[in-house]
Amino acid sequence: MRYAILRDGESRSFPTGDPFLEAAVEPRVAEVVIHLGSPLVPDAGKAAVLVELATECLGQHTGEHAGEEGSNVLGFARYCNGADPPSSLIELVRQPRTAESAIAAARSVFEGAGLTVVVCADQAGRILDRLLRPKYNAALRFLDEGLASAADIDLTCRLGLGYPDGPIERIVRGGLAEHYAVSKALFDAYGTAAYAPARRAAVAARREGW
Repeated sequence: MRYAILRDGESRSFPTGDPFLEAAVEPRVAEVVIHLGSPLVPDAGKAAVLVELATECLGQHTGEHAGEEGSNVLGFARYCNGADPPSSLIELVRQPRTAESAIAAARSVFEGAGLTVVVCADQAGRILDRLLRPKYNAALRFLDEGLASAADIDLTCRLGLGYPDGPIERIVRGGLAEHYAVSKALFDAYGTAAYAPARRAAVAARREGW
């Protein structure tokens, strides 16, 4: 399925040089339009219109209507760990009445590019950040409490849980300040203590002027 990209600035999901950008066509001949940082322009004549998300809800772009919202517009985010290259996972965000044909069109575009798609409801942080950020905060708090060194926490998770890397090294590699920003956004949205940014992340963010 052909897709067009309307882009304003650098994309977290598809940074400059990503092959996905090069395969785009002109909007007038595309079945799917993808907004990367550009304002949403609804187009009922397209099979799907996609909006790149950070931690926010798709409803911030489309508006909401008492739980009846939905059209051919979907949100998406390609997961990446901060400064690491993007992964192959796309979180595709639907609303209660999103057209199934639009979901199928979006899947076709992303899976055709070799990416893996999961579909989720329109909630801040979607699946991965809501699962991972509390674990990262807990690991940072364990380090503060002196439970173990960073190296030992990471080694335990790699050997005991089979993780490819440990939580501390992953957070540091991706950026402590970036973790602070995502975790703070989720804490503001949900008010759950586990999302409250750990001290070390807050310190890193202040040092970088966030």
